[in-house]
Amino acid sequence: MPLRPSIDAPTQILLRTSGMHPASVLTPLLIPAAALHAAEQFRFDTSYQVYDESAGRMFIESYYYRGEMYFSEDTSFRFQILRDAISGSTPLGALPGGTQPFLAELEDVRNGVLAALSQQIGDHRVELELSHSRESDYLSQGISLSDKWELNQKNTTLSFGLNYLNDTIVVRGTDDQNKRSYDLFLGFSQVLDRKTVLTANLTLGYAEGYLNDQYKTIQRTEQVPIPGGSITIDRLYRENRPSTRLRGVLQLQGTHFFDQANAALDAVARFTQDDYGVSSQSIQLEWRQGLFRKLEITPFFRYYQQTAADFFYNSLDGLNIGKPQTYPDGSGLNYSSDYRLSSLATMSLGLKTRWRFTENMAASMTYEHYDMSGIGGDQAPAAAYVTASMWTFGLNFTF
Repeated sequence: MPLRPSIDAPTQILLRTSGMHPASVLTPLLIPAAALHAAEQFRFDTSYQVYDESAGRMFIESYYYRGEMYFSEDTSFRFQILRDAISGSTPLGALPGGTQPFLAELEDVRNGVLAALSQQIGDHRVELELSHSRESDYLSQGISLSDKWELNQKNTTLSFGLNYLNDTIVVRGTDDQNKRSYDLFLGFSQVLDRKTVLTANLTLGYAEGYLNDQYKTIQRTEQVPIPGGSITIDRLYRENRPSTRLRGVLQLQGTHFFDQANAALDAVARFTQDDYGVSSQSIQLEWRQGLFRKLEITPFFRYYQQTAADFFYNSLDGLNIGKPQTYPDGSGLNYSSDYRLSSLATMSLGLKTRWRFTENMAASMTYEHYDMSGIGGDQAPAAAYVTASMWTFGLNFTF
């Protein structure tokens, strides 16, 4: 069920243990029986995450299992398994206070798995990654190929890769729909000195096919004739986003270690632009403080803002489009009242702690507070925006 809060919106701290994608029963299927004996090293971590929006909105419990093993100095394999249990309510597309319900109840479970094989070839680290994710009404399958090229005595790294996703969406009342996504990734990382690293990444993405959220609607107030007059009703129609989307993402990052403080500062700036008309900017700061040799405390902050899509409307009132399509296909006038496409800003504040019990075992805990609000002239109703808390608990093992 794609009606979920965007987990891109809450803070994505670079070194946090929480991931995006669990079910440990699948683990033996990913690892040959002899692999653990052949591996020179095996790393495994598991985490449990709770995402809880205020006012009884979305509640998501996530379980993650990740592992990485080294068959030799040049060859490694990693995997990730996830399970998300999703429940709660989300804005359907109607305006608050009308005759149509503003919130819709939903419940679903998502299971996903990712597997990647990495091989060192000279100065290049080549990785092939496969992914699979399934919900009751959404199937996603992906493949990506990437390369890291180390130069200048490993002080300079060039990265590039390609990613392809093929999604199948169940749309009630009609045939299943298809969506395809293509991403090209380019990256550059430079070690300036033993304390400082600078990184720049550029991603170009293109998606085509069914890009609507099949559950999102938009309201129109209409006059319906009845004997002796007419009555006013609010009708809901499915949204109609364009059938293609082109976007670009530029991310700049700097990391510096402070000897005297035994701490590191990570600063990340991110800029996006797409042909929906959505442009966004975000800044993220993270201070990793080492204490007592075994403890690391990391406060973090993230601010994000975006403009609205060109086709964002709170309702269809005043738009001359005739009768909207029953099953929109992206043609004609585009429209959506999805608050995630409005002009908005989000802010996240959080604290992560990590305690290393031994050289081979560590535990972590993260709390994050997330707040979203409308800004500018193309806002959704205030009731659409959310405030949320997120807790993550993790364990890490190295063998």
